[in-house]
Amino acid sequence: MDQYIGKLLDNRYEILERIGSGGMAMVYKAKCHWLNRFVAIKILKEDLSQDEEFRRRFHEESQAIAMLSHPNIVSVYDVSQSPDLDYIVMELIDGITLKQYMQKRGGKLSWKEALHFITQIMKGLSHAHSRGIIHRDIKPHNIMVLRDGSVKVTDFGIARLASSNQNTMTQEALGSVHYISPEQARGSRNDARSDIYSAGVVLYEMLTGRLPYEGDSPVAVAIQHINSIPLSPREIEPSIPEALEEITMKAMASDVDKRYVSADAMLADLEEFRKNPSISFDYTPEDLSAGEGDEPTRVLGANSAQVVTPQPVHTKEQPSKPKKPERREEDEEDDYYDEGGGGKRIAVIVVALLLCLAGIGYFLWVTVFSGMTQAQTYPVPDLRGYTLAEAQALPAVVDNGFTIVEGKSVADANVPAGKIVSQSPEADTQVKSGGREITVHLSSGSDALKMPDLYKQDQRLAKDTLERMGLVVTVEEEPSDEITAGTVMGQSPAAETELQSGQQVTIIVSTGPIVQPVPMLQVTGLDLAEATRIITQDLKLNIGTVDRVPSDEYPEGKVCYQSTAPYTLVAEGTTVNLKVSTGPEVSEPPVETPTAPVESEPAVETATPAPTAPKLGRKEVKVSLPSDRETVTIRILVGGVEQIPAQLVDTRMKTARFTVEGSGVQTVDVYMDDSLYSSASVDFSA
Repeated sequence: MDQYIGKLLDNRYEILERIGSGGMAMVYKAKCHWLNRFVAIKILKEDLSQDEEFRRRFHEESQAIAMLSHPNIVSVYDVSQSPDLDYIVMELIDGITLKQYMQKRGGKLSWKEALHFITQIMKGLSHAHSRGIIHRDIKPHNIMVLRDGSVKVTDFGIARLASSNQNTMTQEALGSVHYISPEQARGSRNDARSDIYSAGVVLYEMLTGRLPYEGDSPVAVAIQHINSIPLSPREIEPSIPEALEEITMKAMASDVDKRYVSADAMLADLEEFRKNPSISFDYTPEDLSAGEGDEPTRVLGANSAQVVTPQPVHTKEQPSKPKKPERREEDEEDDYYDEGGGGKRIAVIVVALLLCLAGIGYFLWVTVFSGMTQAQTYPVPDLRGYTLAEAQALPAVVDNGFTIVEGKSVADANVPAGKIVSQSPEADTQVKSGGREITVHLSSGSDALKMPDLYKQDQRLAKDTLERMGLVVTVEEEPSDEITAGTVMGQSPAAETELQSGQQVTIIVSTGPIVQPVPMLQVTGLDLAEATRIITQDLKLNIGTVDRVPSDEYPEGKVCYQSTAPYTLVAEGTTVNLKVSTGPEVSEPPVETPTAPVESEPAVETATPAPTAPKLGRKEVKVSLPSDRETVTIRILVGGVEQIPAQLVDTRMKTARFTVEGSGVQTVDVYMDDSLYSSASVDFSA
């Protein structure tokens, strides 16, 4: 069994199960008891925790992604470093990798789905790059697809600060060789444009269902990234829009200077394409490939500081302009009206001014005056009968900027499983910009909702599973000698029983073996060995502290005190503290010092001896723990002074035991979760 499962890290994170592993760390699902939520915890592998370089890299990753906060990047909640354990706490992603999603879809996606995903990936990278963080390992395996169709970039496992001067061809890069940039393959210095290249490869794979380069070894593939040009996507799949192919190939330009200069630049072209799929960016293969003696690359499209409207490409040679005859004085008057002369220039200028004024008027109408009119509304599309993925790819959804959120699972015999049953807002409802979120509820089919087999599952996980299915859960408790406390020992209805959404179900949870009370026997007056045998073997109780104290009543070696009174009923496993006699306390006779009598001196008064300090006694305080919460905080005061500071206690222990000290009769106050739980007067001298 995994050594970490069941452990409570930093008295906060309970490790539940292992959900993955990487080159540097193991990933676990855990529960944060402070905030009552599930999280993912990445723990540095034990063999690497001894290596300071690995620990440095691990914490460099932690610090890097902790700087990031974006809906398309996995969030980091906590970072912990200690001599024996290093881990980071991240949000737990409920979804699958983009690679798994592509496999489920047959290897490739529609161009609309690919556009949907690559846009979110680039938004996440734009945020990371703006904070100086390069991912360096972008691939479908490191991109999570959530249930609502959104994506999160994860595993910044080899991220480095952009200012780092390391130039390495890392093992991680070799492991992701199908997606690395040419500069990574060469071991050259790389920057944010390396992530753009890798994102281009991911887009290529989504559109075509294949990788741009294949080879018999990682080195062979890496060499192709450096020296080769892949097939254009439209050669593999002609239905891909030409502009989206241009974006893909520009992102994958082998020359970094011919690639998009930033993630924002690529996002700008993606947005232009989304608005107008028939647009052409005029990115030719010659513009994007590397070569010796190339002229300086012209900055195109979204790369430029000023947006350049794409112009038609003229493939035919333009006829040369006829040579004008020599100028004659008599021709000066006619020059004003000549082709190419001043008259034509004036006409062109007038037309240009009119067009400019028209453009300014249109701009003012769109940006200023339209804001004074009623806000633009959008009709909600009818999504019923589609799968979630099909709905997300609908033009009415993509073009109007709607976001689809998955709601509940609904049993419906008339709608196939996985299809949308209903939606909110309803179809044809008019909504304003900025509020365009549609929640859809999916059919689970007529018999898809069945009671799972929960036998021997942890109570909390079983309850969470049922509630996620839309069921109402009742928990009952029963003792069991065979089933571990806190785990499911029965359920109603039985496994595989058909259920309806909202139906009430019951799980029966074990409280552990039945604890039979036993009568405490008197052990005072017995030898310690005999008393120990009776307590541990006959009564099945535990021995606590054994103190040796003087006693006038019991001879040396005999038990003179037991913390549990004789003949009282106690639970099996109770701890009994003992005291053993060292015999009567011997008081030393006073030493008399002879003095010569002096008749003239008065009698000397004998000084009163200082009072002896009261003798301390020890008592055990037992606290019965509640069952309505997972943990409680216990604090104990003796005589108004805090003796047991606040401690977080797991309620599965049922009973918590504490030992306190005092003298004479003292008031012992027990506080549970900052509320007074019990108060009693205790005689510590007894």
